[in-house]
Amino acid sequence: MANQKKKNATLTQQQYQAIAKKNEPKRPVVANCIRAFVVGGFICIIGQALMMLFEKVFGFSKEAASNPTVSVLILISVILTCLGVYDKIAQWAGAGTAVPVTGFANSMCSAAIEHRSEGLILGTASNMFKLAGSVIVFGVVAAFFVGIFTLIFGGGAH
Repeated sequence: MANQKKKNATLTQQQYQAIAKKNEPKRPVVANCIRAFVVGGFICIIGQALMMLFEKVFGFSKEAASNPTVSVLILISVILTCLGVYDKIAQWAGAGTAVPVTGFANSMCSAAIEHRSEGLILGTASNMFKLAGSVIVFGVVAAFFVGIFTLIFGGGAH
């Protein structure tokens, strides 16, 4: 596709593209990967520490400790987003902050904050769920099909 556009470009446009490509700053791919790995790993360490806290201090089983762990990670992500800290971390760490739970919470919270001036329903809620809607629909549909598959082939509780 890009080559087709290049063929259709005039000589001036081709010259401009060549100059732009030559002067484009190089991306520090290795450094970006290391930062993403470190920050994403640190978020996971926090999650593991929270899970161990719920198990040891509050006596939760491993399965029961996972729900409050996810809730606390979401809460931390939303608080840091509201304070403007999460976005600064994300700017520096890149994909490392896209750990599913915290990244999704940040995305929803950012959309809600950005559109709050448009009102509670038409601004905050509707724009927040533009992003979440597709994820929620996919999750519900996937759960439905997994449930049907399990019912038919898994011999679950009858």
